[in-house]
Amino acid sequence: MSQNSSTFPDWHGTTILAVRKNGKTVIAGDGQVSMGPTIVKGNARKVRRLAGGKVLAGFAGATADAFTLIERLEAKLEQYPDQLARACVDLAKDWRTDRYLRKLEAMLLVADKDSIFTVTGVGDVLEPESGCAAIGSGGNYALAAGLALMEGELDAETLARKAMGIAAKICVYTNGELTVESL
Repeated sequence: MSQNSSTFPDWHGTTILAVRKNGKTVIAGDGQVSMGPTIVKGNARKVRRLAGGKVLAGFAGATADAFTLIERLEAKLEQYPDQLARACVDLAKDWRTDRYLRKLEAMLLVADKDSIFTVTGVGDVLEPESGCAAIGSGGNYALAAGLALMEGELDAETLARKAMGIAAKICVYTNGELTVESL
């Protein structure tokens, strides 16, 4: 997070996974928020529905910063209805060039029924080739599990739940209290 650890607490604890399989898109997020070695909340809700329920967004990082970005994304989705890629690119452009937004410390994982995008503050808007993407402290564990499970017969939601369960067994900043949203 911030380099000045005396001013800002060392917050950790997010795993967000998006899976698109057989025409279904799912974003799952764990509920743990940690400050250093202490779990301060176990049931945070880090996945939201946007654009009248047509878009899902999960966030990692500073909560207030993430909410600011989600609000900005909602405005972009109103400006560009049914154009998720354009809204994400426009948000990333603003995020990178706006002096205020540039200081925000969060990442977004955004999906609609057709696409998944990882949006970052350095201007990245990344669409996974595999139909699986993840962010957060346990993101690499969830991504690895999700990719391994993609070959099987599991539906998108079951796959996401299993992959998040695997991440929770490995990452100390991830728990099994999931919020799962599907399209």
